[in-house]
Amino acid sequence: MFQTLDHFFQSWEFEADATQKLLNSLTDESLTQEITSQHWTLGRIAWHTVAAIHIITSNTDLTFQAPAEDYPVPSSAQFIADSYHEASEAFVQALKKQWTDHTLQERINFIGQQLPNGSLLMFLIQHQAHHRGQMTVLMRQAGLTVPGIYGPAKEEWGKFGLEAP
Repeated sequence: MFQTLDHFFQSWEFEADATQKLLNSLTDESLTQEITSQHWTLGRIAWHTVAAIHIITSNTDLTFQAPAEDYPVPSSAQFIADSYHEASEAFVQALKKQWTDHTLQERINFIGQQLPNGSLLMFLIQHQAHHRGQMTVLMRQAGLTVPGIYGPAKEEWGKFGLEAP
């Protein structure tokens, strides 16, 4: 749980940048990549990650402009990446203007439980990380190069003069 907005902003900056790197690597063709027809496509997961910023925070008193529906999925990878950037920026600006550190202690109803806003923000970060993991697998299947997030990706080890494990 985040106790201060500054701590959240430090974490969000890294996590949002990581998500943006993945989204910037997508192509229009890759959006249809799927594991099976019974599971979400890469595009659906990517768009859900965009819309989830607003969806997850919708039970709070926070107001900002961002996509609030994760279906239908846009067919443009650039639109998805741009939309994420805009949603993330609007979200951060709304937090800076509308919340204080004290707001992080206030509780809301989230998926049937009373949750402090500071925990909701942690959930939002974890939710993004979960979907980034799904996206990286689908990106590899689609033949895309995956950027490193918490360490170098396979293709990036050479930049450090090391052989990929």
